[in-house]
Amino acid sequence: MADVPRERGAAQARARELRREIERHARLYYALDAPEISDAAYDSLMRELEAIEAAYPDLVTSDSPSQRVGAPPGELFAPVAHATRMYSLDNAMDPDELDAWLARIADAVGDRECPFVCELKIDGSSIALTYRDGALVRAATRGDGRVGEDVTANVRTIRDVPLRLADGIEAIDVEVRGEVYLPKASFARLNSEQDEAGAVPFANPRNAAAGSLRQKEPAVTAARDLATFMYAVASPEALGLASQSETLSLLRRAGFHVNPDVMACADARAVRAYCEDALGRRDTLPYEIDGVVVKVDSVALQAELGHTSKAPRWAIAYKFPPEEVTTVLREIRVQVGRTGVLTPLAEFDPVTVAGSTIARATLHNADEIARKGLLVGDTIIVRKAGDVIPEVVASVPGVRDGSERAFSMPEACPGCGGPVWREAGEVAVRCTNVACPAQRIERLLHWVSRGAADIEGLGEELVRRLVETGMVRDVADFYTLSEADLASLDTGRVKLDGEPVLLGGTLAAKIVASIEASRSRPFARLLFGLGIRHVGVTVAEALAGAFARIGAIQSASLEALASVDGVGPKIASSARAFLDNPDNVAVLERLQAAGVVFETQVGTPALPQTLTGLTFVLTGALERMTRDEAAAALKERGARVASSVSSKTSFVVAGDAAGSKLDRARQLGVAVLDEADLERIVATGEPPASRA
Repeated sequence: MADVPRERGAAQARARELRREIERHARLYYALDAPEISDAAYDSLMRELEAIEAAYPDLVTSDSPSQRVGAPPGELFAPVAHATRMYSLDNAMDPDELDAWLARIADAVGDRECPFVCELKIDGSSIALTYRDGALVRAATRGDGRVGEDVTANVRTIRDVPLRLADGIEAIDVEVRGEVYLPKASFARLNSEQDEAGAVPFANPRNAAAGSLRQKEPAVTAARDLATFMYAVASPEALGLASQSETLSLLRRAGFHVNPDVMACADARAVRAYCEDALGRRDTLPYEIDGVVVKVDSVALQAELGHTSKAPRWAIAYKFPPEEVTTVLREIRVQVGRTGVLTPLAEFDPVTVAGSTIARATLHNADEIARKGLLVGDTIIVRKAGDVIPEVVASVPGVRDGSERAFSMPEACPGCGGPVWREAGEVAVRCTNVACPAQRIERLLHWVSRGAADIEGLGEELVRRLVETGMVRDVADFYTLSEADLASLDTGRVKLDGEPVLLGGTLAAKIVASIEASRSRPFARLLFGLGIRHVGVTVAEALAGAFARIGAIQSASLEALASVDGVGPKIASSARAFLDNPDNVAVLERLQAAGVVFETQVGTPALPQTLTGLTFVLTGALERMTRDEAAAALKERGARVASSVSSKTSFVVAGDAAGSKLDRARQLGVAVLDEADLERIVATGEPPASRA
């Protein structure tokens, strides 16, 4: 518990200061999507204010952050009044506070049975979905708890949100509540794209999810890979629901994505055990959680226990401690990406965070370094954003000894020595030299990557060696390599007798075969592989779908490019600039001359579309093919490959170490296949017989 000033005047002054600071951070977080402090630090400020107001009730003001739920709706989207108030939850910051809450519940219910339901606390953004006669008519953010923002167009792009409720439940009117979240893998990809575009990265998956919901263009939201877990309805008693368990069961039957990691707990001991287990498993989950929500299961007891002015008395959020550790920042180095962006990289003493050892983290840009007040030699706080991406949170100025030094971005590119510049209104510093060797390596690696041309065997070490020896200068040069060239390549290593280690014929043959296969990769993947700024996988697929061949894109006007769904003026300008560059045109011509096919096959599909109408989900590790390869093979037969399991999933293909998706499939009764089944489907094109 925070210390409370003993003098009323000091308490009043501190309360005013805390309200201003909390409001400022709330505005940064909710309105600007640019938080400056961690959730733990924000909670600490709020708890200090609440302690003062509890000690001096006459100091409580109507506009105090302690008297408000959530944040007021912004002006970008239309206001929406919720069917009933969306309360926030009180927090238990440690096991003692959880025990105190459980004891209060026990006192309130007396000798009556009081089972609980424990649910993982998903670190996302709250949402309310309104259905009329079973059809989705509106989606709104929580806002201030009473009024939110209409984000229906954006929520409709989230794949696991049913546009109509499942058969048997389709006629009801209901407001369903839950959480929109960004999976860890999607968060990592999104921040990588932000870095590459020179944009400010998202602080955490929750921030990214909230920002994604409030996009002007639904296509941007659609590209963010958002997902949902739904867990409540506005008025359960109106639907005849007697418990939270029944509510979750109804939501599952209605077609909503309900987190399978829910447990009914008969007593306080079971609640504590669930919380301890969830804390131990948080690093293994594909999404971020920051605690456990504990609810009284009975709706009748919930009504009896009631609410405070801002939270239900029958539920609490047990918050996990933030996993942040301190280390020493030894150096800040600058790396050059394939689009020329100079990115500072922190190098620090290795530390273990969220189950793995980290020693480096991107600092994104000079503005971020200045905002965090970092000096080389500082003691720093590090964590994993979303339990995935190493992140420097802040410095610890109080332990400086004067040996620390300031960092400044270089005035010349560290890769080539050429000039750098910063465009007005951008945070990114870029190298302007198109022949920059650092960019060359990154562009070559991007081309051979799995999501692009997918040339197996060409890793970073080998690509660097090919560049050093002058055998490869640009991506077209890959298609001039012969087995003999590669077999005799000096790898730069030496044997014990001093003789150079050559690549050898076996590996050379495999690489050449993969290069040959890459000539006919899907058009969208090759387009993505070119490394056009702002053209990621989704945009490349949109352009490939709108224009059947590269020549049509090259001859399209800026307006025609911008009119493609999901493209817009900024991306169109970037694509136009790339395709108008004579050096890039020359590389494209050489690629096409080498037999690389930059066009989409039109007309009759190459393979019979025998899997049309079926949805597959891949989970776990496959032995004889990658998941990307499996997905591509299924799509070639007309199947849809989804990222999450729902009642609409036809089959789940489970490899080794399959996790929550396999559990979800079994829970829903979805047919589960193994790798042998998958290979038969790919080879024959015949849909499998359903089997769970």
